[in-house]
Amino acid sequence: MKTVAEQLSEQVREGELYEKLDSNRVRCYACGHCCPIPAGFAGVCKVRYNRGGKLYAPYGYVSALHADPIEKKPFFHALPGTRALSFGMLGCDLHCGYCQNWVTSQALRDFRSSLDFTRIAPREIVEAALAAGAHSVVSTYNEPLITSEWAVAIFREARAAGLVTGFVSNGNATPQVLEYLRPWVDLYKVDLKSFDDRRYHQLGGRLGPILDSIRRIHQMGFWLEIVTLVVPGFNDSAAELTAIAEFLAAISPDIPWHVTAFHEDYKMLGQGNTGVAALQRAAEIGRAAGLRYVYAGNLPGQLGKLEDTHCPGCGAAVVERRGFRVLRNRLTEEGRCPDCATPIAGVWRTSSHHPPATDHGELCSPRCG
Repeated sequence: MKTVAEQLSEQVREGELYEKLDSNRVRCYACGHCCPIPAGFAGVCKVRYNRGGKLYAPYGYVSALHADPIEKKPFFHALPGTRALSFGMLGCDLHCGYCQNWVTSQALRDFRSSLDFTRIAPREIVEAALAAGAHSVVSTYNEPLITSEWAVAIFREARAAGLVTGFVSNGNATPQVLEYLRPWVDLYKVDLKSFDDRRYHQLGGRLGPILDSIRRIHQMGFWLEIVTLVVPGFNDSAAELTAIAEFLAAISPDIPWHVTAFHEDYKMLGQGNTGVAALQRAAEIGRAAGLRYVYAGNLPGQLGKLEDTHCPGCGAAVVERRGFRVLRNRLTEEGRCPDCATPIAGVWRTSSHHPPATDHGELCSPRCG
C-alpha cells in the first residue's frame, strides 16, 4: 500500500510560482523560504517537488472540508454572522510545537499523523459552500501559501458563484505569491506568532518575511486581520506584545488584532494555559498602542466586551459576540455605527447573488476536520 506521501506525490500539477535555475534546479516562490530545489527533491514544505527541472504543486484534493462561522477563522470584520466553507490540505512551511492542526500541517513530518485525503474538484467545493449557505470559501487548517495554485483554482469558481474568498495563513509569503493571489483573495488573516526572530527560528521560519508580508498585504488592499496566540513564557512579555501592537498600529490603526488564549497541545506541554488576566493585559497594550479594534479570544463568555466590536467614534457596541456566535449586529448596510455614523473598517457586504445566511450548523463533505 502506498504511503500518504507517495499518494500525495501523484496529486500534483505543474506550479506557477517558480523559476528555473541551473542544473535542473528550481526556485519556489510560494513561501518566504524561497527554496532552491534540486531535481528529485521537495522544498521545506515537503509538498512542492522538482521533477526534471519543473516544480509540481498540490492539486485536486482536500484533507478537510467544513462549514462553520466566519468568526472562527477568526474574521470579525468580514461578513459577521455568516458561514465560511473552510478547506484544508496537508503540509506546512513551519513546524510550530503548539500547532493545534498538527495532524494536517505536520502530516509529512510526524509519523503519528495518519490523516488521509479525498480527491475533489474546485466545482464540488463551491457546490458544497452553496449547499451550506456559506458566503465565503477559506483556505485554512494547514498553510495555504504552499497550495496557492490549488486555492486560486477554487477561488476562481467561488468568485464566479458570488462568494468571498480568504486565506488563514502564517504570513510567511513572498511578493510573488501575493501578486499571484491578489486578484482572487479578498480576506487575509495572518498569525503573527512573535516579534523575536529567535522565536521564529524555533518555529522553522524568520520574522523578517512575516513583517514584510503584513505590510505588503495591507498595502495591496486585502482585508487584513492579525492573530497573536499568547503563549506563556514564549511571547507574552509586555515588551513583546507592545512591539507587536505598535508595529500594527504604525501600518494602520484599523487592523483588527486578536489576542487569543493558548491551550497546551502537540509538543508544547507543561507550561500552562493562557488565563483571562493575560489576555486583558494584552488587549490593554493593543489599545494603548493606538489600535482601534482589539479582541480577546478562545475563552468565550469570560472576556466581556473584548469579544465585541466597538465604534471608535462613540464607543457603542456595534457587533456583540460570545465566542463564535454573533448575538447582535447593529451595523448599517454601509458598515457605519448606527449611533454616530462613524465608518467601521471591514468587509460588510456581499454581492446580491450570495446565498442567505443560515444557522451555525456544520456541513461535512467529504471529510470533516
